[in-house]
Amino acid sequence: MENYYWIALAVAVLAFTWYMKRPDVTPALARELLSKGALLVDVRSPSEFSSRHIEGAKNIPVNTLAGRTSELGAKERSVILYCASGTRSAMAKRTLRAAGFSSVYNLGAMSNWS
Repeated sequence: MENYYWIALAVAVLAFTWYMKRPDVTPALARELLSKGALLVDVRSPSEFSSRHIEGAKNIPVNTLAGRTSELGAKERSVILYCASGTRSAMAKRTLRAAGFSSVYNLGAMSNWS
């Protein structure tokens, strides 16, 4: 019976992890928001960014984001975040929402763009 508890807990953790990092904006909506002045932010490391990124994206690694929010402009401006898998962009979204940004979207993995 104790094994079932651990299995259920593992499933719950995996489901929660998936839920938290799921994209909340489609590529089509992201492109529309960008055409209206949204900012696209890649929250991966500088080395990941330099090897490949979405054209027009600004690189602000998730571990530096809290101290660099002034680079994003007005807190009402739409911000679209992405990373390699969706985990860091989900963390970045929570960081920006806590900092008072009102229009923050998680594209998730960079591969969602295409």
